[in-house]
Amino acid sequence: SFVAEDVLDYPLGPRSRFSEIIHKQGREPAGRLLRLAEVSAEPRIAELLGLRRGAKVVLAERLAMADGRPVALGAHHFPAARFGRIAALLRADPSITKALAACGVPDYRRQVTRITARMPTGEEAAMLAQSRARPVLVSEAVNVDSERRPVDATLTRYAAGRAQLVVGEG
Repeated sequence: SFVAEDVLDYPLGPRSRFSEIIHKQGREPAGRLLRLAEVSAEPRIAELLGLRRGAKVVLAERLAMADGRPVALGAHHFPAARFGRIAALLRADPSITKALAACGVPDYRRQVTRITARMPTGEEAAMLAQSRARPVLVSEAVNVDSERRPVDATLTRYAAGRAQLVVGEG
């Protein structure tokens, strides 16, 4: 026997915003900032952001929750040359939407999302409060501003037993 988990529908569209999505489903969103640092961009992140290899990015790693249960681990990467203030803004208020607005990007849209699945690392399983034997859904996304310049490259790991990604026009 097993206990079926209450699965959250997580629509992926041009304006995917975690708190809005969770609220619309009658749940309480929450998040915890796990790490905030300026780092050298890994080759794939540099490519997604249109930066040279090793360029500096601000990395914000966050745990996203719905009704107190972990749903996703996100690693957001912002070009440091353009968003040097974003770390301080995120320390004061963890809202990425608000931080980008304060940096002169009042709105942003999803340019692309790639979805795969894999088994979690031990750390991912622990943070998501799930078994290492249960896969995670992995999305790689790029958000752009109104001029189609990349503002964020994000790698998100979803607890597959708690979230299903929904792609469509809604």
